[in-house]
Amino acid sequence: MHAYYADQFVLPLPDGHRFPMAKYRLLRDRIAQHLPGISLQVATPAADSELALAHASSYIDAIADGTLPAPAQREIGFPWSPAMAERARRSVGATVAASRVALQEGIAGNLAGGTHHSYADKGSGFCVFNDVAVAARLMQLEWARARGRHTSPLKVAVIDLDVHQGNGTAHIFREDHSVFTLSLHGARNFPFRKEASDLDIELPDGCTDDAYLEALAHALDALEQRFTPQMVFYLAGADPHEGDRLGRLAVTHDGLEARDRRVFDWAWQRRIPLVFAMAGGYGRDLEDTLTAQLNTWRVAWEYHQRWQNVRP
Repeated sequence: MHAYYADQFVLPLPDGHRFPMAKYRLLRDRIAQHLPGISLQVATPAADSELALAHASSYIDAIADGTLPAPAQREIGFPWSPAMAERARRSVGATVAASRVALQEGIAGNLAGGTHHSYADKGSGFCVFNDVAVAARLMQLEWARARGRHTSPLKVAVIDLDVHQGNGTAHIFREDHSVFTLSLHGARNFPFRKEASDLDIELPDGCTDDAYLEALAHALDALEQRFTPQMVFYLAGADPHEGDRLGRLAVTHDGLEARDRRVFDWAWQRRIPLVFAMAGGYGRDLEDTLTAQLNTWRVAWEYHQRWQNVRP
């Protein structure tokens, strides 16, 4: 199974910054140690033309040149640096590469990504470019090129299970009927001004495993009733975990693993290629985030094996 990373670009964050930059390299090390069948590959940067499928050219240029106004930079939450700009491009490139592989093999993933707070013309909440929005649009473009301009658009579902609503993704695709956005998130959590996804399910503070999994089951049922995707992007956030500093929910590791299995199985049963990204994870103990994310990769590996052993 292919996994793409860009953790060699470490942002020079000030002391005390709450973004857990170290988790990306640590996750790669854990995968290499515990899941040797996963092929870890360096992501290439997304090109301007690819980013422009979901982002304004003026915003792309401002990130590249470091000329974003200070208030807009503060909204992202990272100080600008060449490493920040390069890492953002490569995080998108990782999801693009995983998408191409998933369409051939069934499943592939990005060790980062899930930057769902980024809008077309601005970043927010530690998200610079929206990797899923760019990759979805690019896969639709490549699908049309391969099949002729009169073919129907590739139908894409975004299953966003980060604890924070995917506001940027919802806004980018708000009038695009070929993309269905589903967000299962904390009702009282960031962003405090939500956008309208195609399906939003809000969870109360302290939501535990049973209620969380029941809400997910209803969400997947509703998705199936309303839309027939040909590709799925799954944001497997670790931040619904009970030990997350920013999550406000009370989902256990067992609950998160059950969540992952439901999503991977839902796509597998319908033979829908699935691309996944790690999205958020801010454990008070970094080990909690790493455990949750490694479990996601372990489940993904199991389902990748199913794809390879059974003909669709």
